[in-house]
Amino acid sequence: MSPYGVITFDGPAASGKSSVAQRIAAALDLPVVSSGLLYRAATLIAEGAQIDLDDEEAVMARLRRHDVELEPVHDGNRVRLDGADVTETLHTDEVDGSVSAVARHPRVRSWVSEHLRRVAPPFVIDGRDMGTVVFPEASDKFYLTASPEVRAKRRVGERAADLERVAHAIRRRDALDAHQLVPANDAQRIDTDPLTLDEVVALVLEALRARRASSVGAPTAGPTTDHAEEC
Repeated sequence: MSPYGVITFDGPAASGKSSVAQRIAAALDLPVVSSGLLYRAATLIAEGAQIDLDDEEAVMARLRRHDVELEPVHDGNRVRLDGADVTETLHTDEVDGSVSAVARHPRVRSWVSEHLRRVAPPFVIDGRDMGTVVFPEASDKFYLTASPEVRAKRRVGERAADLERVAHAIRRRDALDAHQLVPANDAQRIDTDPLTLDEVVALVLEALRARRASSVGAPTAGPTTDHAEEC
């Protein structure tokens, strides 16, 4: 039986939460769940219907017409829309530009949360509101952050060539998502600015293993890096 339940990773866009979640899941042999794919699926549905994305009722009416299934697997997630795999169509500039407008609707967030709670633990999950709203009783919570400039540099290698444009888009995304970017009080905060991916993963694994050791009465010292509590 796994000693882990639900492990959450929250934080702003490009803070590294998805990459870290995937590495932690692999290290612990757990499935990883990406909540962002459900928001992207909702956006894809709304955009396909060519409706006003600010009209929450219209968006929800469209979502109710479709069956969306999130399948967590060890090497990623697949999303099926009415039985068809649409995973590869969820990471376009069009979806990127509209997902915050859709995700800010309370009923859309509830729709996503409902789908996420159908997944049986143990698993690792990243996104927004994970440790505060969706899984407030999660066994382990982490909040990753980084400056807009560092996050923009990480994005440049994916699709964009203009660093300042990407940084501006990230700041705008942060402003739109501000209400979802509040860390849980019991989350461990990690500033990923000065850290490599390997270093962040090592920090998280140390924290997870220290907590398990402590729970069975073994002596433990928590993460020793000075960056563990930065935000």
